[in-house]
Amino acid sequence: MITIESNNHINNYKLNPAQTLVLGFASIILIGAILLNLPIASQTGESVGFINAIFTATSAVCVTGLVVVDTGTYWTMFGKTVILLLIQIGGLGFMTMATLVFFIIGKRISLRERLIMQEALNQFNISGLVRLTRHILLTTFIIEGIGAFFLSLKFIPQYGIAKGIFFGVFHSISAFCNAGFDLIGNGRSLTPYVDDTLVNVVLWLLIIVGGLGFTVIMDLLKFKKFSKLTLHTKLVLSITGILILTGFIFIFILEFNNPDTLKNLTIKGKFLGSMFQGITPRTAGFNTLPIDKLTMASKFFIIILMFIGGSPGSTAGGIKTTTAGVLILSIVSIIRAKSDTVVFNRRVAKDLINRALAIVMIGVLWVLVVTMLLSITEANHDFLDIFFEVVSAFGTVGLSLGMTSNLSLIGKILISITMFAGRIGTLTLVFALGRKQKNSKGLIRYPEGKVMVG
Repeated sequence: MITIESNNHINNYKLNPAQTLVLGFASIILIGAILLNLPIASQTGESVGFINAIFTATSAVCVTGLVVVDTGTYWTMFGKTVILLLIQIGGLGFMTMATLVFFIIGKRISLRERLIMQEALNQFNISGLVRLTRHILLTTFIIEGIGAFFLSLKFIPQYGIAKGIFFGVFHSISAFCNAGFDLIGNGRSLTPYVDDTLVNVVLWLLIIVGGLGFTVIMDLLKFKKFSKLTLHTKLVLSITGILILTGFIFIFILEFNNPDTLKNLTIKGKFLGSMFQGITPRTAGFNTLPIDKLTMASKFFIIILMFIGGSPGSTAGGIKTTTAGVLILSIVSIIRAKSDTVVFNRRVAKDLINRALAIVMIGVLWVLVVTMLLSITEANHDFLDIFFEVVSAFGTVGLSLGMTSNLSLIGKILISITMFAGRIGTLTLVFALGRKQKNSKGLIRYPEGKVMVG
């Protein structure tokens, strides 16, 4: 009897997959912060400060791109390499990278590790997880390698062979992982390449593919007809296509006559600039147009795109495309007085709709609370700047209207926590922080009550 009680007591302290993910990401951030805080990481030979190091490491691991110091000019090659590794680990997920290590050393993947992988990759079951992870790693390195090759063709003539190749590798990984970190320097991001076809098209493809989700990529690599794809893949592709097209049209129209953005560009430049800025707000964080010079309407529209983000199981953040799609389709079903939500001739389960609703509501509440707190701590900034910054952090985007480097100590901590929550997922974070529930012996359902809504 004592033994059983002791075992139960020990089991209460075992981490569930959600808690393991949270602690895993937190550990990587801490290690990264320690490395970035070393004097060898900065060009000045001085420590950047632990809070700034934590902020930068969090931004890299959470593939956000918000920075308190300029990435291209402040960090040494050591610091930039640490940031690059953190981006890669954060984009793929620490469990995927851990699995790579297991493959290398020949370690067998345990059931517990498979459960954590299931949570990290947002899969429905554990069947085929190891094989999926192997394919994810191989596909990722191939795509990033191809992107690095084409980007190097542009950067080598400008910066020389060694630096040009490093720039190509860095920006390819940053784009595929939807991180938004750049090495161009002086806070310019990719504005010098606003009308460069090669740079734009390569980054478009890397950002879009990285934001689709690994499950979708694997499904597409089987070269099926659209009708043969899974429901998840169909929904992701449809919503992604709609968001890209809508983003392009809105930015093109709203900025066409703005002298600070599109007005003085050629038709080609207008097209490339509008397309890039329509794609990147959904968690990539790069910009070829000066974000602070955009019209008020464009800024607000970008906030909406940032909140939606990319797709589940991808390197992107936000509430995710499928979450937004499921809720919109559910609302349409309610308006049409239909009992079921149907998409591509398939019924969406009620528990998925409830989960989507929970994700959106927690996300909205998180953004509102952090915005309110920053309105107190960063009172010298405009409300739109603060709201934009918070949504950018929550969506792990990295776009900013210029207030990141001027954040107070409390502001940096709040934005860091928001980036962390956005990358992990608010629902996963809630599950991780929640207490373990004891198994109930039976299902209890209470009598139905009536409540007036609307």
